[in-house]
Amino acid sequence: MAGEIFSRYEVKYLIPFQMYEEFAYELKKRMTLDKYGDSQGKYNIISLYFDSSDKKIYYETRNKAPFRQKLRLRIYNSATLEDSAFFEVKKKYKKRVNKRRTSINLGGAYQYINNQLKKGDTIDVSNEQIFSEIDYFRKLYHLRPENIVSYDRQAFVGVDDPDLRVTFDYNLKCRKNDLRIENGPYGKHFVDPDLVVMEVKVDHSVPLWLARMLSEFGCEKKSVSKFCTSADLLDEQQEKDYFAM
Repeated sequence: MAGEIFSRYEVKYLIPFQMYEEFAYELKKRMTLDKYGDSQGKYNIISLYFDSSDKKIYYETRNKAPFRQKLRLRIYNSATLEDSAFFEVKKKYKKRVNKRRTSINLGGAYQYINNQLKKGDTIDVSNEQIFSEIDYFRKLYHLRPENIVSYDRQAFVGVDDPDLRVTFDYNLKCRKNDLRIENGPYGKHFVDPDLVVMEVKVDHSVPLWLARMLSEFGCEKKSVSKFCTSADLLDEQQEKDYFAM
C-alpha cells in the first residue's frame, strides 16, 4: 500500500467462496501474506470513484476501450479527516495496468474535490507531480464524485518475486447516497456474497506453478469491473425508486 507507481498485468477470476478458502490455503505454502494486512493478510478497502456527467469513464470501461482510465480516492480500513488517503489514477492500455497515486490528507482531498480551496492554498500530498496529473485528468474530463465501493481483501505476495500478488476481494458493497469514505464500508452487495473476485497481478507472466493451480482448481477468467458493476446496480435501484414515487 505504500508504493506510488505500479505497472503490471492483472488477470481476474470470479470464484465461489469455498474455492477461495481452499485456494488461499494452498497459496500459503508458496507465498507470503501481505505485510500491510492483519495476521491473515486481510484489510478493508473503501474507494470513492469519479465520473463525468455523460458517464465517459463508465462507457470507456464498459465498452472495453483500448485505452481507459479511472480516478478514485481510497482509504484502507478506516480514516478520519485528519488522516491520509490515496488519490489514484488507474490506466489500462493493451491489457497492462498502470497506476499512479499520491497520499493526501482526507480533509484536504474533500476541499479540493468540492472546489473549496482559495487561491494560494496548498494541499499536502506525497507526490506533487502525480497530483498534478490527477488534477489535469479531473479537469479535462470534468470528473465529479460518483459512487463508493468497499470490500474486504486478503492478499498474498510472492516470496522470491515481490511483483507477484494474488488478491481475494469479497463482501463487495456500493452506495451513492453517502459519498464520504470515512463513514465506513456499508451499502448494497453488487456481487453475490458467495462469490469472490480473485486477481493475479504480475509484471510479465504467471509463474508455472500458479498457472497449474489455476488449472487444477478450474478457475476461468472473468472480467469484473467493480466500478461498472456497482454503477449498474445503483442506477437500477435509482430507477426503481423513481418509478415507485
